[in-house]
Amino acid sequence: MFGNKKSAQEKALEKERKKYGTRKYGQTVLKHSCMGIWSCWYAAGAFLLLVAAILAAFILRGQTVGFVGGMGVLAVILAGMGIRASVKGRREREKNYLTCKVGVVLNILILICLLMIFVMGF
Repeated sequence: MFGNKKSAQEKALEKERKKYGTRKYGQTVLKHSCMGIWSCWYAAGAFLLLVAAILAAFILRGQTVGFVGGMGVLAVILAGMGIRASVKGRREREKNYLTCKVGVVLNILILICLLMIFVMGF
């Protein structure tokens, strides 16, 4: 009946084991940054809008200038929001920042592509 009691030292050791988790060298598993994930979703949305605008211009043979232009502006807005989200994601404490890095690179590439289309008529 009284044999189930743990000493204070055993409780402290168990608490330390739970604190460090089961990872090698006592490192805990880090979750991805929430805003970094949003940044990747914004990049995906901007890319889909860019592809849809190019396909619409190709299929309709340039007869939908306003529609394609609106989709391009919306893609620029989404890419800007993605860059902002990835910067905010880097401020989160004790997170995995891989999604932030991927999101900012993808959003910048999308903005460069849109700028090339706008300036050069690519």
